[in-house]
Amino acid sequence: MRGLASVHRLSSTAAWLALLIAGLAGQALMAGGTSDSGEGGGHRPATQLVVAKRANFGAAAPSSDARKVADWAVASGDHGKMPFVIIDKVNATAFVFDSRGSLLGAAPVLLGIGRGDRSAADIGTRKLSAISPAERITPAGRFVASLGNDLGKKDILWVDYAAAISLHRVFVGNPAERRLQRLTTASTGDNRISYGCINVPVAFYEKVIRPTFKSTSGIVYILPEKKSLYEVLGIGG
Repeated sequence: MRGLASVHRLSSTAAWLALLIAGLAGQALMAGGTSDSGEGGGHRPATQLVVAKRANFGAAAPSSDARKVADWAVASGDHGKMPFVIIDKVNATAFVFDSRGSLLGAAPVLLGIGRGDRSAADIGTRKLSAISPAERITPAGRFVASLGNDLGKKDILWVDYAAAISLHRVFVGNPAERRLQRLTTASTGDNRISYGCINVPVAFYEKVIRPTFKSTSGIVYILPEKKSLYEVLGIGG
């Protein structure tokens, strides 16, 4: 019995040593070491541990959906190495990123008074007086955006030209709408006032939006409020 026990201990020791050697070899491969390729003494690169890319929100605290879309855009390269913007309609916030996925700034926004994720097909050809409050929707989706001009002399960021949706400095032409005050309140319930366009603070537009898109186009992701991310952007399932 003692002889059998000795054999058992030797077998166990040998198995343990084999596992240890295999584990160390695996760690070396994951750390980026090299392994022999056979005759000739050549080497080939070992398989390296790949870390998924993520957007850098810095000190900002985005919603889970905003983070999910930003991370997906960076990891997949969907933004095409261009700057991109996340518009979180539920939380009435804009996040602007550079082409590498690092946050350039965040700010509260004003949005369309209508609740929904899709613009009416002919909305861009109608007079404002012919658009009912329920149709004043900020549409959800992925848009290629670039700077242009409105009917006046000021520049705006065109998001969906066909639907006449843009991102611009907060409009204060009608004092009764109290748009400046709406941007400063803690609640997001009063951020719904526009015909569908995205209003941002003037300083944010001048210091973040305008410089970021001055010489390039970019992507604007507007998150849905009624549909799912999968229905609108194909993210998740």
